[in-house]
Amino acid sequence: MIVRARIQLGGPIVLVWDNGCLHLTASMRDLINANARWLTVFQLPTYAPDLNPQEGVWSLIKRDIGNLAAADLGQITRAVERRLKQIQYRPDVVDGCLVGTGLALGIDEPENPCQKPPQPLADQRATGSDHFAALV
Repeated sequence: MIVRARIQLGGPIVLVWDNGCLHLTASMRDLINANARWLTVFQLPTYAPDLNPQEGVWSLIKRDIGNLAAADLGQITRAVERRLKQIQYRPDVVDGCLVGTGLALGIDEPENPCQKPPQPLADQRATGSDHFAALV
């Protein structure tokens, strides 16, 4: 399937994969190595909900609808949408979910373009991968 996608797209392929069992097999590693000229794979670290800000948002939603006795899927959908809309207007809540991960939203641009950006603090959590940090 990956080779077929490359043929259809006519260019290099970049895959971002989780640590699913299929993605870690010897045959998959062989395929990646054999096609390294046009195939780049970024392997995400093992699932870490404590580093994922959206887990905090979903936790808030589940807390609100946990005791909902819904008559149908539509009622659940409306309850989730309503709660997401409420959270949307509370940036402090969203920021709190990000702060809970220990990750930073981004690095401020230096005033002088020749100046190097500040280095992260020693107590900031490391994600183990620059690519993962860029995706978060």
